[in-house]
Amino acid sequence: MDKTSDIPQPLGDLISRHSTRLTDADTRLLDVLMQDPIRAAMENGTEVSFRAGVHPASAVRLARRLGFKGYPEFRTFLQSNLMEGGSDFESPAARMAARLVKAEEGGLLDSVIESEITALRQARNGVSDGDVRAFAERIRDCRRVFVFGRGHFAALSALIALRLNRSGYEAIDLASQVHQLAEVLKTMTSDDVVLLLAFRRLPALMQEVREIAAGCGATTLAITDIGGARIDPAPDHQILVSRGDPGESQSLVVPMTISNAVILDLAAIDDGRSLRSLGAFKAFRATSGLSQVLL
Repeated sequence: MDKTSDIPQPLGDLISRHSTRLTDADTRLLDVLMQDPIRAAMENGTEVSFRAGVHPASAVRLARRLGFKGYPEFRTFLQSNLMEGGSDFESPAARMAARLVKAEEGGLLDSVIESEITALRQARNGVSDGDVRAFAERIRDCRRVFVFGRGHFAALSALIALRLNRSGYEAIDLASQVHQLAEVLKTMTSDDVVLLLAFRRLPALMQEVREIAAGCGATTLAITDIGGARIDPAPDHQILVSRGDPGESQSLVVPMTISNAVILDLAAIDDGRSLRSLGAFKAFRATSGLSQVLL
């Protein structure tokens, strides 16, 4: 290809553009590619040809008919489409495949570490101390904190609730109370805070929790990315942060780091409440006889 910009981006458009030049072998190859575009982006021409039951050189000839210099350039095109995101990235398998594609240029661990560093740098540039302080002040002044994350963020929700409870703040992990949400949320008042963790999209159940919080006048805080930002009514305070571009590791470290910063800032502004509670917890754990099983 002389100009990458001349290449139609969806593979289907590329096929349509050159359909009159395609052979039976090309059709068999394209059937294999279209059935599993994620796998296609990972394999070389010989592997794709084997799965299609055609001669190994057929993949090279297909690539050239589609306007590429050879199969490696065509495979790069497939990988680029995968890493650019779009609807493919609603699939966890597609997101993982994209990360594997990026890792081929270097070590897998190195690729993950670089992705985390990049995401953390973006967070440093996009999140201010004022954002962190707004969260900390609302938590300091509330009666209880309801923390809610779904999927991978259920683990972070549990960790935040654990740390807040140890710091002397009553916190309820809603992710662990899904089957009793009605009973738990019935007790919510305007003195409470709801902390939502939403990335890529807002789960319907989380939207319902937000509406309940708005109905009783509770303060809502949210840590989200662009996909999770569509919360209605809008949160009282929201930290918007990227966990990484498509093909990156989609960091859990970024929201965890922000949460840790909020809890640390809370200890700086609550007149020793957090420190006294942590000290009391440590003393209780040491004398309760439960120290061998408590973390």
